[in-house]
Amino acid sequence: MNFSSAVLILAASLDYLIGDPWNWVHPVQVMGWLISRLSKLALKYCHNSLTQRLAGIVITAILVIGSGVTSWLIVRCAMWVNPILGILVESVLLASCFAFKSLRTAAETVLQPLEVANINEARSLLSNFVGRDTQNLTDLEIYRAVLETVTENATDGVMAPLFYAVVGAFVPIIGPSSIALAYKASSTLDSMIGYREVPYIYLGWFSARLEDCLTWLPCRLTVITLALLSRKPLSCIKICQRDAPKDSSPNSGWSECAYAAILGVQMGGTNWYRGVAKVKPLLGDAIHPITSNSIETALQLTRYSFLLWLGGTASLLLLTTIE
Repeated sequence: MNFSSAVLILAASLDYLIGDPWNWVHPVQVMGWLISRLSKLALKYCHNSLTQRLAGIVITAILVIGSGVTSWLIVRCAMWVNPILGILVESVLLASCFAFKSLRTAAETVLQPLEVANINEARSLLSNFVGRDTQNLTDLEIYRAVLETVTENATDGVMAPLFYAVVGAFVPIIGPSSIALAYKASSTLDSMIGYREVPYIYLGWFSARLEDCLTWLPCRLTVITLALLSRKPLSCIKICQRDAPKDSSPNSGWSECAYAAILGVQMGGTNWYRGVAKVKPLLGDAIHPITSNSIETALQLTRYSFLLWLGGTASLLLLTTIE
């Protein structure tokens, strides 16, 4: 079997079976530590918009390029010792880029107390996974928050890393994990400093724009995949074209809207962040209420999309190997 296809399949299996083991050093944790240190230094010494923008570019370059190069060097060293060890090491690194198991676990953690009417515990647990205020949410708002989290992160946490792993798989010199980890660094930067609020307005602008650009294509391909899986692709695309552009993000609105169209639910509305209301555009049509079944179906759709991409890539790699 082609080395890259073996890495893709093993990494996907590790994420599905194990996810992110507790108490293990995770590449994203290392990225987070570096981003925190570098951003504090930048904010300490850069006091105007120009220098903060330049610092943001430098931080982004260090993290994105550094993550890709470091992964490549680790895998090359492991390959030099033993090819099997190289496959195992690269599979572990690539598995750290996939967040499907984490998404499912997070959703189930919040839904379990909600299913037994323990809304206070559900609110408390939800606050660990979302940025919005949760202390006054109703059960319907909690369901919506979980579904929005699952569907937004389906692209940047699952499908986009797979997309870049696939790109790397067809470039043997680079390999799947290097490009996927570089993308993961961009995504982590965006989640930590890519905010349009003090103190990151200027420091995080470049990382936010880069993440938007890198996610644009895999997001559209994910929407197309979901539309085909829904067996009503024209209806799904039509709703996405109608509602997704209303979202300020060039990607999350499309990702959420595709699921909303398929499920026949509506996402968006008023969310509260540190006591300040923020109105998100309404995505989809409220044909059905959002329930735990909606969230489970969304997770299944993400899994099917992932497996479709994975199976197609492995087949193509196998054919190129045979030829």
